[in-house]
Amino acid sequence: MASTTDYYGLLGVSRDADAAALKAAFRKKAMEYHPDRNGGCEDAMAKFKEVNEAYSVLSDPQKRAAYDRFGADGLNGMGGMGGGFSGGPQDINDIFSQVFGDAFGDMFNRAQQTRRAGPQRGSDIRHDLEISLEQAYQGSEVEIDVATAASCEPCSGTGAKPGASPQTCTTCNGQGRVRAANGFFQVERTCPTCGGQGRRLAEADVCTSCRGQGQVRKHRTLSLKVPAGVDDGSRIRLTGEGDVGRRGGPRGDLYVFLSVKPHELFERDGLDLLVQAPVSMALAALGGDIEAPCLASEACDGQCRTTVKVDAGAQTGKAIRVRGKGMPDLQGRRRGDLVVELFVETPTNLTARQKELMRELSESLGDKQLPRHAGFFKKAKTFWSDLTDGTA
Repeated sequence: MASTTDYYGLLGVSRDADAAALKAAFRKKAMEYHPDRNGGCEDAMAKFKEVNEAYSVLSDPQKRAAYDRFGADGLNGMGGMGGGFSGGPQDINDIFSQVFGDAFGDMFNRAQQTRRAGPQRGSDIRHDLEISLEQAYQGSEVEIDVATAASCEPCSGTGAKPGASPQTCTTCNGQGRVRAANGFFQVERTCPTCGGQGRRLAEADVCTSCRGQGQVRKHRTLSLKVPAGVDDGSRIRLTGEGDVGRRGGPRGDLYVFLSVKPHELFERDGLDLLVQAPVSMALAALGGDIEAPCLASEACDGQCRTTVKVDAGAQTGKAIRVRGKGMPDLQGRRRGDLVVELFVETPTNLTARQKELMRELSESLGDKQLPRHAGFFKKAKTFWSDLTDGTA
């Protein structure tokens, strides 16, 4: 540890605290940060190791004297930590036995063994599902095929052949955990031989269907209700439809992650639906009504089109908002809008008469009646003039 380590601060005691105060403070901190009480949280484990180290130093008169005089650096010559040091509690269970008593330390060991030997909840699993925009708009019910862990029928989930039973694992002596030295601490890991079970089958007694696992993968067909308004990344949870648990434990959950396929006409923007609609030059100039596509709903009487009013003089890029014909929200309280973006089509393959009429129209309009046209060329003339004068 660095020389700035404050062991007294870690335990929350003053520098003149006696042995009883140190022990009481450590009992409180150890209970607070013990991994079994924090779901294996890494931060809690790190904090537990720190208070373990602090108590190991301050509970030893010789080490405490060296620490009080020289700080953590004064411990380097005493062996172990950063050195480190020898003696004192070096394992989570050992330190609980010393401070709380053997019965209390054994209680934690028994609790761990009970959890390993008892029913275990099955794993949660993920399934990815792609749906259409129409399904997301209206909501739908679909069938999905998922592979989940199921109990092996020939061995009824035991992993053993009929009549066979597992024996105590000789590697961990039935504890399901093995210890290995890791510097100052002893690290406890799952037994690699029995996988934490504490018992294992002889090779000849292993069920041939599941190879001793007690579980097999099976495909299941499930019905899934997709609510209206879902979007990319939406997640639906099916409780109890995940992997089956071991030793009679409950199933985990199934999480279905949705993605919406790109649509050939519509683009989604939150609750709004964006669509482009072509208009003729004549209609854009004179104004009128056009039919734009929309997704079928009660708002448009089940028809996949809606009437949109185009104002006279509409230009390409003009966006017309049709209220209430977009996507519904997941709570069903409101709908977004349908946003129709216009693009004006230029006619092609004109007949001679049509070309003549277009020329007459062009001449009759002139620049004054085309403000954008006139404005553009006015700016262009100024630009060219500046180039000629050398000011650009």
